[in-house]
Amino acid sequence: MLTKRGKELRSQIELNSLEDLVPKDHLLRKIDKSIDFNFIYDEVSELYSDFGRPSIDPVVLIKIVLVQYLFGIPSMRQTIREIQVNIAYRWFLGYSMSEKIPHFSTFNKNYERRFKDTDVFTNIFVKILEIAEKEGFLALEQVYIDSTHIKASANKKKFKRVNVEIEAKKYKNKLDKEIDLDRQEHGKKPLKKTKKIETKEIVQSTTDKESGMFYKNEKEKCFAYLAHTACDDANFVLGFEVTAGNVHDSIGFYDVYNKVYSKFGDKLVAVAVDAGYKNPCIAKTILDSGILPSMPYKRPMTKEVFFKKYEYAYDEFYDCYICPNNKILKYSTTNRDGYKEYKSNNHDCESCAFIKKCTNSKNKQKLITRHIWENYLEEAEYLRHERYVNSVYKRRKETIERIFADAKEKHGMRFTHLRSLAKIKMAVTLTFACMNLKKLANRLWKRRRYLLVLYKIYFKIHIYSQYKLNGIFSFLKICHLSTV
Repeated sequence: MLTKRGKELRSQIELNSLEDLVPKDHLLRKIDKSIDFNFIYDEVSELYSDFGRPSIDPVVLIKIVLVQYLFGIPSMRQTIREIQVNIAYRWFLGYSMSEKIPHFSTFNKNYERRFKDTDVFTNIFVKILEIAEKEGFLALEQVYIDSTHIKASANKKKFKRVNVEIEAKKYKNKLDKEIDLDRQEHGKKPLKKTKKIETKEIVQSTTDKESGMFYKNEKEKCFAYLAHTACDDANFVLGFEVTAGNVHDSIGFYDVYNKVYSKFGDKLVAVAVDAGYKNPCIAKTILDSGILPSMPYKRPMTKEVFFKKYEYAYDEFYDCYICPNNKILKYSTTNRDGYKEYKSNNHDCESCAFIKKCTNSKNKQKLITRHIWENYLEEAEYLRHERYVNSVYKRRKETIERIFADAKEKHGMRFTHLRSLAKIKMAVTLTFACMNLKKLANRLWKRRRYLLVLYKIYFKIHIYSQYKLNGIFSFLKICHLSTV
């Protein structure tokens, strides 16, 4: 039977409340039950004056931006439009059906005048993580660290080439002490400290100067930012750091690792990282913390026609290398980068049958470098074959890679319309806070439902057992009376 729906009901007047119209299992209901947002008042109390015109509720401002990042709405203007027509959004903010929603520029003005250069958003992220830890949802034994790029709002064809100062490595002071100590053990003088400022030429965007040129492969490139992220085995984001797109993964590692280790160091067992983090200093940092590094196999960068480095045996006792032709490469020096140099005797190499597979140097001399912390990297390579460490690395694609996929597909982190490092960091903070909030709310909801089901089962069993016992006693009573 054909049914035609008229338009008469459009003007019908009904008496309803927002509480009745929002579904009981809506995500925003779950979030509202999982966290009390009143702590925001204490966070922003110093940012507001004690007199003057009343402001918009700061909790409402934060909730508006949470709605944007929870549901991956691309802009604040579009977010306000969605809130105006969405009943669940209005219920979450505490606005009635007819109440006017704040203008889309309100949050931007408050950010520039109040929230900029504050820890408000970071504290929201930390608060959500503390609740998750208190509820026992975090699985901190295994931690996974990786980075993903966020395409910047900048044309890759509009740039200029500039010379910038090379930033000193975070572990430079420790490395210099180790180098001087190693040179003294080999009877060499410490290296002279140079004050020369090293520079390099980079490509700088004329649109967003704080972004960096990110190279996906030989052909693809774009201006981007990098979100260096750490998560646990339950897919909760534990910490992150945002840098320009031209910063290497190994440089952003230390800030993320120190944040996670300072909070949860006593609970960590293993840390899994990608091949981009496989270097001696990172291996030393993790092992010195008493944690197992889970690193992948990294293919040697040597050309195919030459011997690989692992084909030269290192003798730890005599501190030398032995080549495939059983010739010795003796220690020569330790350079400023922390690499010990081992050189062969050029007279042995001239008459060697493997010279073409060994080196193509003009002086017929083979040079092998070994970092002073190479033994930590060798220990990490040995641990790679352990069953537990290997299983931790296999979990990467199910944890940190899944977080990046969800952040880009569901929360709009694939690219950004914002410019400057501070604003990108705010956006990443809110994105990861919302992702943690969703997991927290859903798991608390499932737990309550599970407990409710258990309570109902227990209640039914209790009533049934009482009924059975009363029936038995009644039967015994009847039998007893019948025998009198």
